[in-house]
Order: sequence, then C-alpha cells, then structure tokens
Amino acid sequence: MRRIAIVCLLVLVAACKGRGKNDQQYQTAKIDRGNVTETVTATGTVSAVTTVQIGSQVSGVISRLYADFNSHVTKGQLLAELDPTPFQAQVEQRQADLTKARVEVANAKVNYDRQARLAKAGLAPQADVDNAKAQYDGAAAQVQQSTAALSQALTNLRYTKIISPIDGVVVDRAYDVGQTVAASFQAPTLFQIAQDLTKMQVQADVDQSDIGRVQVGQTARFTVDAYPDEEFRGRISQIRLNATINQNVVSYPVIIEVPNPGERLRPKMTANVTIDVATVRDVLRVPNAALRFRPPESETKPATGTAAPTSTTGSAAPSFERGMARQRGMGGAAEALGAATQQRAPRKSQTIYLLDANKKLQPAQIRTGISDGRFTQIVDGNVKVGDTVVIGLATSKVEGPAAFGGGMGGPGGRPGGGGGTPPRGR
Repeated sequence: MRRIAIVCLLVLVAACKGRGKNDQQYQTAKIDRGNVTETVTATGTVSAVTTVQIGSQVSGVISRLYADFNSHVTKGQLLAELDPTPFQAQVEQRQADLTKARVEVANAKVNYDRQARLAKAGLAPQADVDNAKAQYDGAAAQVQQSTAALSQALTNLRYTKIISPIDGVVVDRAYDVGQTVAASFQAPTLFQIAQDLTKMQVQADVDQSDIGRVQVGQTARFTVDAYPDEEFRGRISQIRLNATINQNVVSYPVIIEVPNPGERLRPKMTANVTIDVATVRDVLRVPNAALRFRPPESETKPATGTAAPTSTTGSAAPSFERGMARQRGMGGAAEALGAATQQRAPRKSQTIYLLDANKKLQPAQIRTGISDGRFTQIVDGNVKVGDTVVIGLATSKVEGPAAFGGGMGGPGGRPGGGGGTPPRGR
C-alpha cells in the first residue's frame, strides 16, 4: 500500500510539473454591454407620515380610558378622562366669586348714585362723590377679574377630557386608569396617533460624503428584517439640513415616501436603504476585479525596446504592493475591500489586462465611469464586446514536492520526483 501511495504521489507531481511554468492559469471574464447603476447605501427608520403626540395640559388622575393600542379613532373622539372633581369644585368657587363681585358692584353703584344726588343738592362734598365713584369702578373691575377666573376654571375642566385631533390609529398609550398625570412643567404624552398607515416614510441617515449625489425625486429601495426576501420601493421627497454628528460622523436625514397599502410596514422598523443615484444603460462594462488585477512581476517585464506599462498614478508600484498583487488574483477579503474603494474612485485612466489568442497578457488603457460595485462603465478605451479580460490568478504555481511539504522521500532517501525544488532545511 505504501508503494502505491508513493507511485500516485509521483504521478501527481509529474502532472503538475508537466504544466510548465510558462503555462500560467488565469481567471477571466468577458467585456460586455449592460446597465450600470451607482448606488448609495444608508440605514433608516420606518414611521408614519404624520404622527401626533397627545398630552394633557392639566394634572390629575386618569379615571377612564376609551381607546387602547391599535384602536382606530376619528377626529373629535373622546380618548380618556381625568377625574373632574377638583376642577368642578374650582369652577363652583369661581362662580361664587363672580356672584359676590356682581353684588359688590351693584352696591357700589347705589352708593355712588346717592352721593351724586347729595352733591347736586349741596348736601355732600365733592370728595365723597369721587370716593364713591372710585369704589364703583373698582367693583366693576373685580367683576371682570372674576369672570376671567371662571373662564379659566371652565377651560381646565374641559381639558380633563382628552380628545383626538385627527383620524388615525393609536400606536402608543403611556398611562392606565388610576395613574396620575403630572403636567407641572411640560405636557406628558398620553397617546401617539399615526394618521394614515397606508402611507409611510423612511428617514435614512446619509453620510456627508454621499449626500451630494442624492437628489429629491430619486428612487430608493430598502428591505426590513421582517420581510428579508422582499424589496420595497419609494421616492425621495425631502433632504433635510439638520445634520447629526455621531462619533465624528456627519449624516443628513433623507425622507423617503413609501406606499403601504397592505400595512405590512410598521412604525419603528429598521430599513436598509439603497438609493439609485446614477444609471447608464447599454454601455460597455468591465468587472471590477479586472481593475484591481495586477500580474506577477515576471509577467510584466518589458521586452527590449518596449516600455513597460505604468500604473494609473504614473509611478512604479512599491515593492509591497507588487507582492500583494499575487494575492489579489485569489479573491477573498482583498476583493471585498477593493469593491468598496473602487466605487468611490475618481474617474480616470486605468489599466486592465486582456488575454490574447496566444494566452499572453496585453495591457489596455481605459477610462472608467460609474460603478455598481460589481461592474464599472467603460467610457473610452481600445476594447470591445467579447474581449477576454483577466480578473485574477486561477491557481498558484506548483514547484515540485515542496508544495506538498517535502515529507515523503523516494528511493534512497532522496525527495521523490527528482528535479523539484529541494525542501528547506529544518
């Protein structure tokens, strides 16, 4: 069995060597025509277009509730009542004050008329008339003051009834029967009512680096965790100026209007938003991996009298970049990282590598346009539909049994499959 294993290994090594070092294997793709859509991504929150918070202007104990969660209410409908007993007592007190003020003004008027008649007959001095007139005017002012106090007490009594200002659905209720509502410094929120759940909106926070490409009227797509396989669509209706800063990241709220006829979207859902900021149709496009591919250094040495193709920056690549170029062809994390940077790259001339009929690399200069993360538009360049472009290395080079660890020797104790690279010393 051991001999069979050794024979199989030797056959495999010979087959790998038979490929030859010059028969480099590449991953390739075709330049084609299609649509390219540049997008901006953001995260937002679903909410109703109009949400009203209903509070109480007076303090008291909730005695009755007429609406609960998810209740459909109409404008003017009674939602809750506070205990009216203390407010009713205050109204009665103010009514008594008003009655007393009216009696006093009537008495002051009688006294004033008497003093006026006596002064006219020469039986009373003018000072008594003036004093009676002042008392009468003061009593009349007290009537007005008592009337205003009674009006305020009646208003507070009406405030014990919580009325819905709009038609809608109760999405939140903060108090139960028996709880005390304290409205000393601000009006506490008792209910939240969404006006129309068939029309929703998404407030997406767009990064400042992307906000310049976002315009009112653009199409936006988003998904929610409740329906991960379904994509909802809406339209940007507003780009607000009140930016927020979170951990030194500046973002602007973008409002997206979304129809919700089946009421599947609900308030406070988290939306993963994609905004289509630019679209070109039926254009030449190249896979983004082709823009990131750089061949091994041995493949790019120029022939005599031929200038080597330079990078897009006009300078030779640093040595560590040339070493990393071999790893880019194998995909993985480097490809995922490059996809994000490629989309934001400035539009400039770049080099791609075509594979000719003789399996040789041919550099080609192109000018790129917008990118969707997978494909990039070709604005100009000496390429055409169907050209084979290299996007990476298919396999790494195999050089003898050292690739297998060099642990199994052939006859005589020498490494099997002579001609391979000898194993390194331990």
